[in-house]
Amino acid sequence: MTGTSDRPISDYALLSDCQTAALVSLDGSIDWLCFPHFDSRAVFARLLGSQAGHWSIRPAGPYTVSRYYLERSLVLRARFSTPTATVTVTDALATGWSERGHHLGEQAPHLLLRVVECTGGRADIEMEFAPRPEYGLVRPLLLPMEGGLRCHGGPDTLGLSCPLPLQISGMARAHTRLEAGQRVAFALRQVPAGSPLVLVPQEEIVAHLQDTVDGWFSWSEMHQSYQGPWEELVHHSGRVLQGLTFQPTGAIVAAPTTSLPERVGGVRNWDYRFAWIRDASFTLDALWVAACPDEAEAFFRWMAQAGASDTAACESLQIMFGIRGERDLTERELPRLPGWRGSRPVRVGNGAWQQRQLDVYGELLAAAHRLRDDLGALDAPTMAFLAACADMAAACWNEADQGIWEVRSGPQHFVYSKLMCWVAVDRALTLADALGAHTRIPAWMRAREEIRAAIEEHGWSQKAGAYTQAFGSEVLDASVLMMPIVGFLPADAPRMRATIDAVRDRLTSEDGLVYRYLNADDGLPGEEGTFLLCTFWLAHALALAGDSQAARTVFERAAHRANDVGLLAEEVDPANGELLGNFPQAFSHIGLVNAAWAIHQAETGAVEPPPCHRPDWFPRHGSSPPPTVRAGVRHVWTPVRRD
Repeated sequence: MTGTSDRPISDYALLSDCQTAALVSLDGSIDWLCFPHFDSRAVFARLLGSQAGHWSIRPAGPYTVSRYYLERSLVLRARFSTPTATVTVTDALATGWSERGHHLGEQAPHLLLRVVECTGGRADIEMEFAPRPEYGLVRPLLLPMEGGLRCHGGPDTLGLSCPLPLQISGMARAHTRLEAGQRVAFALRQVPAGSPLVLVPQEEIVAHLQDTVDGWFSWSEMHQSYQGPWEELVHHSGRVLQGLTFQPTGAIVAAPTTSLPERVGGVRNWDYRFAWIRDASFTLDALWVAACPDEAEAFFRWMAQAGASDTAACESLQIMFGIRGERDLTERELPRLPGWRGSRPVRVGNGAWQQRQLDVYGELLAAAHRLRDDLGALDAPTMAFLAACADMAAACWNEADQGIWEVRSGPQHFVYSKLMCWVAVDRALTLADALGAHTRIPAWMRAREEIRAAIEEHGWSQKAGAYTQAFGSEVLDASVLMMPIVGFLPADAPRMRATIDAVRDRLTSEDGLVYRYLNADDGLPGEEGTFLLCTFWLAHALALAGDSQAARTVFERAAHRANDVGLLAEEVDPANGELLGNFPQAFSHIGLVNAAWAIHQAETGAVEPPPCHRPDWFPRHGSSPPPTVRAGVRHVWTPVRRD
């Protein structure tokens, strides 16, 4: 077993309460947790440094382990087999009492649950609890109290519910022996500093866990009805994307981690715990297939609030925001952390918030267009905001920017940025009635034709035989695969088909995965891995070109990179196949969903996903906890897998 930050990224599984996330290793150690929100300072950060905090529960001595998510949920169960016993550890971030469907996570109690059960034989169980708030900076006092302990130190108060005797010396340790049929439950609670701390009793931990299982199951039952190839992968990706949504505002993070590198030992290590307009818009688009995008209205309201002053002041729309709408995301380094496998620096904040990226208008308008039936009647601020975004795309499309890949070299005239400005005005024309924007139609039509002509004249390279990364460039870039996906050109048009073939032949690794680009100056030293989103784009484009068998082959190469619980990182190391980058990565799961849908369309002629379920019998938000729990009666919990 490894107890350092060297553990493979693929060893981790995700827990989420739609307000924050935890990563749990294969051997039962929680090595990443920001409490209470995605962007909070980490309490456990062993992922980035061996002394930065963890919470492990596992059998003593040798064992083998397998794990899975309980059906239609992000509740994780690990099954440990020892020479004398079988033991399960079931982990979850609790959702609010009786939250179901659309409200999942809205009233999350900031409670991490861990239930250990011996299902056969006799097992010795070991627990280590070593919180290190503020990314390992704080070594808190651990103060015993009835039913567990209190962590004193750092910006918040943590309480560990633990029924076992604790040995405390820098960390808390406990040991117990379980017989078949016995279980023990733990919980970690976060409350603001100065607030009263009440530890959670055993029966309530178990009840919370069952209620969380039921909450996820109901969300999936209400939202997920896609039927097609790779159905389980698509549904699971939909749950992962939902798990990356910050329920209180509708913001969607790109990933729940920071500084997992794009190449081992490299410096391409970024903080992804923010809401990029691009990523969030793509996520909503994917949820149209993988779930019901009922969160779309909340997202667009949040986006209009967060970004309104930009467009009102005729300035470029900021490309990303904090999960509550914060604008200043200043980047800084944490030199005390060595980074995953020595990949420094570890960063918090992201300097890309100050970049200019013109493609965001297109992604935002494309999502609004796709979700127009789900959005209903838009309020006046949202209408004005979306129309202003189209105006900005029409006015600024011919300016240089830093592009989708957020290069840290000088601005260029990126083809993808021009393409998405075309998408912005094209979709705005379709939405003109809904936006109350009839007077803008002539200007938007002129811009649409000007952008198309510029891309055809300057974005195509005769020497490269393909559309390229930037005007006048010969560098291949996988982002041009979006041309047929957004409807700029048919995938079987001669230039487009030549571009698809060029990407497949010259931008693909030996194992069939696609690089973002090669041999381009992006202002950063070193190289990176192959990019899973780009690989799914290639599968998507091949499906649109009518080559569904080739599309399936490419899709399966990328999907095969998911770990044992179906999670994808951002990139793959071309040398050894290891997952790289922040994890799990929304972009990768978005690509999987949309490519699966495109292949399904190509093979069946389907035109839209089935409508999602909205049964009437699910409890409404705000309903009370079960009476047995309120009365303190033992809640009988039957492990649920539904398989």
